[in-house]
Amino acid sequence: MAAMFLRCGSHPLSAAEIPPTLCPSPASRKPPSTAHCAKCLLWRPPGPPRRDSQPVTEMHSMTQQQWDPHGQDTSGLQSMWFSEAEPEGGTGSRFQPGDKTGQFSSSSLPNKEVWSFLKAIPPIPDEAVVKRKSPCGSWRVGTLHHGKRVNAIAVSSAPCHVYTCGTGYIRVWDENALHASDRTPQAQLDFQDPRNRVLTCKLFPDEQSLITGGMARGLTLWDLAPTPQVRAQMASTGSICYSLALSSDAHLCLASFKGFVEIWDVQNQILIRKHEVPPYASRCVDITGFKFWTGGEDTTLYSWDLRSYQKLQQHNLRHEILSITHDPSEEWILAGLKMSDIVILHAHREEKYKAVVQRYTQHHNLKFASCGTYFMATLNEVIYCLAAPSLRRLFQAEECYDILCCEVSSDNRYMVTGSKDSATVYQLLY
Repeated sequence: MAAMFLRCGSHPLSAAEIPPTLCPSPASRKPPSTAHCAKCLLWRPPGPPRRDSQPVTEMHSMTQQQWDPHGQDTSGLQSMWFSEAEPEGGTGSRFQPGDKTGQFSSSSLPNKEVWSFLKAIPPIPDEAVVKRKSPCGSWRVGTLHHGKRVNAIAVSSAPCHVYTCGTGYIRVWDENALHASDRTPQAQLDFQDPRNRVLTCKLFPDEQSLITGGMARGLTLWDLAPTPQVRAQMASTGSICYSLALSSDAHLCLASFKGFVEIWDVQNQILIRKHEVPPYASRCVDITGFKFWTGGEDTTLYSWDLRSYQKLQQHNLRHEILSITHDPSEEWILAGLKMSDIVILHAHREEKYKAVVQRYTQHHNLKFASCGTYFMATLNEVIYCLAAPSLRRLFQAEECYDILCCEVSSDNRYMVTGSKDSATVYQLLY
């Protein structure tokens, strides 16, 4: 195997002084034109072959290694965003385009004693290794007949239940109904005002509570176990709640209204602050650590400090923002645009990338799987499952009507989409 040398060019040595393990055979050994000090002689394994493919359209300066740590070919995203890419080179569980791989220092190379110790360790059986996989396809297993337009969905895993939300009521479905098309809901949660329309909902991390918002002049907090029921009504100063976001510890809930965002202590049902934002920049809201994000019709994505409430960043994305989500590590933000593009930004560093699609869409939903290896993107009536970070298409599906919402269960077994008057259940195949 060829080796690469880093030389200082200071002290001449004879060829005999070069370590024999790094030298060619005696018959072909030739003294180098410039010999060097043994103390300055470093060795690196040869890196992977360079690829000439271009990364996706960049909105910030970057290198190929920064965007493409696994050597993926995403050049096809320029014209046909979902063109097939090369197979993944690894199974990284976090969406980290900034990481670099294939760089080793000489100190990481074990000596003979370490090698002998490692060889003495018995191999770990395959069944004992936890592997985070990405789905290779989906199987449409059932239909949940909600009866009205399904604007929001929540899916719990333990036990498995689906909550379909629309106008006047929420329907609760157990796992038996997920694999059928003629089952009745396990329960129906009626609002006092039948005109109350749920536009957004968030399931708590413990899957024991649900919060909903919409055209109701307030938020509703639900207890789901043992019997679904209203825990509290949280009166709002806005008429229509467009989007909700929960902090990772479920202590804070953010609700976006036209021109402002309400920040709630959801454990005590106390309104902490009514935070004003630009009038057309509050359709979507999300939260990562001590920072929250807003975006909407004015095409600008803003980030705000949750402690000082000062604006931290703003990014002009040139098209209307229809959805915002983050990966499980809360390091990367995905914004879905009306042009169907997806913009990927780092939550803390000045890194920004874009995957381009040249067509408009009315409904754009993004949802990351809890394992972090893939996410769902629904564009009108089409579902795309994309690997992270390579953006390689894993599979796609198509429905008869526009998809209004999308959710993936926390155990990554099911994907559920909401549309005209029902929800469609897919089992993910690995």
